[in-house]
Amino acid sequence: MICSLDHLVLTVRDIEKTVDFYTSILGMEKEIFGEGRVALKFGKQKFNLHKVNNEFEPKATFPTAGSADICLITNLPIQEAFEYISARGIEIVEGIVPRTGANGAIESFYFRDPDLNLIEISSYISTSGVN
Repeated sequence: MICSLDHLVLTVRDIEKTVDFYTSILGMEKEIFGEGRVALKFGKQKFNLHKVNNEFEPKATFPTAGSADICLITNLPIQEAFEYISARGIEIVEGIVPRTGANGAIESFYFRDPDLNLIEISSYISTSGVN
């Protein structure tokens, strides 16, 4: 019945700070839609942003900044992505470590965004040993 993720909502303390982080560090694109709403687009999906205590209806029962744990897939070799993020002064929480993604084995590393959401950057491990 379900074939893909279209968007998810991140509840954040500061929309512009969040936009700056995700656009400058992860290369997402800012999108304004509806009546001034803000989203972060990447690939064929996006994160819609809701400001704490100013969420859009309907919303999660307990919208909370910093409660997300998100895995994002990179096209880069995992070591290159790790070095790219590290070089921007982002503190790495853990990595590079083996994990299991939705479609098989991945290698991942972790860091936090401005709201302390846990961000996992991953790359699938091909059967030929080349990412």
